[in-house]
Amino acid sequence: MSNITKVDKNLIVDTKIEKDDIVFYNVTDEPFKVYGIYHEDGKFRRLPESVAKATSEGVWALHANTAGGRVRFKTDSPYIAINAVMENVAIFPHCASTGVAGFDIYCERDGKDEYFRSFVPPIWNSLDDIKDGYEGVIDFEDSRMREITIHFPTYSDVKNLYIGLAKDANIEAPKPYKYEKPIVYYGSSITQGGCSARPGITYQSVITRRFGYDHINLGFSGNAKAEPEMYNYIKELDMSMFVYDYDHNAPTVEHLRNTHEPMFKAIREANPDLPIIMMSRPKWFLTEPEEERLGIIKTTYNNAVAAGDKNVYLITGQELMQYVENEGTVDDCHPNDAGFWSMAKVLGDFIEKLL
Repeated sequence: MSNITKVDKNLIVDTKIEKDDIVFYNVTDEPFKVYGIYHEDGKFRRLPESVAKATSEGVWALHANTAGGRVRFKTDSPYIAINAVMENVAIFPHCASTGVAGFDIYCERDGKDEYFRSFVPPIWNSLDDIKDGYEGVIDFEDSRMREITIHFPTYSDVKNLYIGLAKDANIEAPKPYKYEKPIVYYGSSITQGGCSARPGITYQSVITRRFGYDHINLGFSGNAKAEPEMYNYIKELDMSMFVYDYDHNAPTVEHLRNTHEPMFKAIREANPDLPIIMMSRPKWFLTEPEEERLGIIKTTYNNAVAAGDKNVYLITGQELMQYVENEGTVDDCHPNDAGFWSMAKVLGDFIEKLL
């Protein structure tokens, strides 16, 4: 049964969800709060389109993937529905569709966000089956007030997201993050979230839940090359911490050597007191060229320390994978969920010491 319900004065959502009392709301409206992404010119983005275009064609193609995006709110609705208007939905042989195109619901319990369920994309045989997005509904066991966080997909563009709630349900603004100034992460497909089974399992999402830090995900699959256009944008962000790892995306050893320290210096010059964490590719066994790359990153770090920098840190990829060793990836590159857990544990314990 089709049911058209009023969203606001200007918009309606055509839905096939069989809830007679459902009302849809645009997440860009109050009291909903969107984090990690923002709405510009008809879609959600992780950075301005102008910056993405100036950086590279690859960054421009990926900048509207909603990795790291979250919407938060409180409601006592007995169910939550979504109507996701999407484009450029990804299909990868080594990534679950629940990660690249799914939405995760987390609910606060005893002061901590706990995973509840996921909005799972429908089965598709081609992108034509899902090119416009999808909808879904998840029921709760009762109607008590809940603090809700919904994580956006890691590898798909979302034009609009509408939340469906019971007509008489209360909706309130969420409590703010404990640390509202975000951690900014820059790096490769691993940073973007490949190949987590769900968007809530990326290492940044785990750290955000652990400490109450907001975060911005600037991972660009295959296209994180430390371009000046990118780091000149990043250095102006109001952030609490900067974490960068683009080792995998530096096309050559020489490229990494020529860009790694300049990126650090540009961000440090603009942010003298900012904690900056350098990481190398999360990998347990390193080849000789990979050892050379690690040496370049260590040189940047050692030079900074020698110059008197007391707020720069280095975590090697081997340290990041210490809890899973060589079982932490799906393809000797991209972490599986165990690999992301190991990264989140190691980086999170390090951040705890900084706090």
